[in-house]
Amino acid sequence: MTTSSPDTTAVRFSVLDRSRVREGHPPAEALRDTVALAREAEALGFHRFWVSEHHGVPGVAGSAPTVLAAAVAAATRTIRVGTGGVMLPNHRPLVVAEQFGVLESLFPGRIDMGLGRSVGFTDGVRRALGRDKGDAEDFADQLAELLDWFRGTSPTGVHARPAEGLAVPPFVLAMGEGAAIAARAGLPMVIGDLRDRDRMRRGIDRYRAEFRPSAFAAEPYVVVSGTVAVAATAEEARRLLVPEAWSMAYSRTRGTFPPLPPAERVEALAMTGKERGFFESGLTGHIAGTEEQVAHELETVLKETGAQELLVTTSTYDREALLDSYRRLAGIVRRAERTPGRPGPPM
Repeated sequence: MTTSSPDTTAVRFSVLDRSRVREGHPPAEALRDTVALAREAEALGFHRFWVSEHHGVPGVAGSAPTVLAAAVAAATRTIRVGTGGVMLPNHRPLVVAEQFGVLESLFPGRIDMGLGRSVGFTDGVRRALGRDKGDAEDFADQLAELLDWFRGTSPTGVHARPAEGLAVPPFVLAMGEGAAIAARAGLPMVIGDLRDRDRMRRGIDRYRAEFRPSAFAAEPYVVVSGTVAVAATAEEARRLLVPEAWSMAYSRTRGTFPPLPPAERVEALAMTGKERGFFESGLTGHIAGTEEQVAHELETVLKETGAQELLVTTSTYDREALLDSYRRLAGIVRRAERTPGRPGPPM
């Protein structure tokens, strides 16, 4: 059990958006929705807004996270903007350094560099990217090379312009071995495993135990990421999870991740036993409910993990319900500001 715990009144709340495509709507609309959500997140006081990287996925429009991050940063003024994350094995570290160097130069002091170690979702995507599963094993070396480009210490004699000398905070998306890599590099860690709390706590404990201070972080910094859905009733919050749960079930049984369908269409489906099993599993392990229920669950997660930050993600078909969920979450945090010992600012 993790025992280290920060003052929960100082916990930050941030947003990760995956640019999910909705059934009957074009991918371009999903990207515009992401930018609009970023503006809303800024107005609500969230600390960061991150975008993700997926390739060849029908249900996800965000294939170029640094490009999308530029659009988000241009449409906002104060919120930090970053990636959750750029999948480093898919790219040359020099190119990643250059991209973030450009972002930081255009939007100084607002850019985060979240980095993951996954490769393409399918064999076909990996071939198209010129990568294979084994490339993920080189993540630690790729990460070190990337940081060298910012420090100006690359042994190649080449200089990354305009990245060299810029301070772009790096974060490691940590699943499994990623926790140890983040600890050895002395970088903040983002861990998204709310559905398996024991595994998540083991990863956090390992990270804290093995952490080595660096120029990027003097102490361990833990960001817990997970799905949070808030609504007027517990049933309405559960319905927010239905489109994503079905898309996950569909991908598990058919091998492709589709656009999000309306919840009512999913609820009318005659699912096979296998589909039903994956679907019901996809509805569990998240934080969902009324404001009171979600506030209690958030407090529990923070006490269990000692996390300094929560990175919240929510995917659903109904855009108004999605925005309402984030507004309710922001309300929870604002009310906590006035209640000592509860999760609270700065967002």
